[in-house]
Amino acid sequence: MKKAVSIRAVIPNVITIIALSLGLTAIKFTLEQNFYYAVICVVLAAVLDAADGRIARLIKGTSKFGAELDSLADFVNFGVAPALIVYIWELNAYGNIGWLITLIFIICCCLRLARFNVLSESPKSPLLDNFFTGVPSPAGAGILLLPVIVSLSNFSYLLNKMENLSLCVMLFSSFLMVSKIPTYAFKKFKITKPLVLLVMIISVVLFGFLINYTFETLFVIGLLYLCLIPVSFFHYKAIKKKHSLKTRSDESLFSEDVL
Repeated sequence: MKKAVSIRAVIPNVITIIALSLGLTAIKFTLEQNFYYAVICVVLAAVLDAADGRIARLIKGTSKFGAELDSLADFVNFGVAPALIVYIWELNAYGNIGWLITLIFIICCCLRLARFNVLSESPKSPLLDNFFTGVPSPAGAGILLLPVIVSLSNFSYLLNKMENLSLCVMLFSSFLMVSKIPTYAFKKFKITKPLVLLVMIISVVLFGFLINYTFETLFVIGLLYLCLIPVSFFHYKAIKKKHSLKTRSDESLFSEDVL
């Protein structure tokens, strides 16, 4: 008799599959040069990516299969899909150079995910548990898509004076993903009870802006995240100095297992 699988182990994987479907649909819209819906699909995939892991931990449905599936989906959703969006949107005009830069981003995303998988199996100080090593792939995709998002918003006039912006942003995002810059993971941030109501109100306001001013709001969120990167760097350094923590030797891009 075959062993039955608990439904709680399936739910997170179903969410991941839906997210992967959104990433593949983003590629389909990109090939049709419908960048509006292509970006929306990537954003929705990022929302589901943030949800599936948390739901899996909440209902105790985590599994090795789910972790591997999530990583493969992330490669498509935040590596291949956004890179093709930017390439077809503008970088194809640069010829072979544009395609080379596109390949660099996709490969850096792959390397970033591989490093994350390796480091997630290693012990880590609870004090540093709220930091990623480098920018996570969904955030890297968001940074990469900022020029496209601006072009779809009321801020499109900003692009008139910025030549080669998409090339620079793609290289910058690629660097951030494979770098060792500590960035906030937002996994274990805690808020006091008096602030819960405020956070709920802000969430409602943010949702309203996303519905009515989608790309303008996404652009502002992207800028705020970029501003948080140096903040997270100095916060990380301050915590390490205060508690005399040492950086692990396995936090390199390639681990000993790979080499």
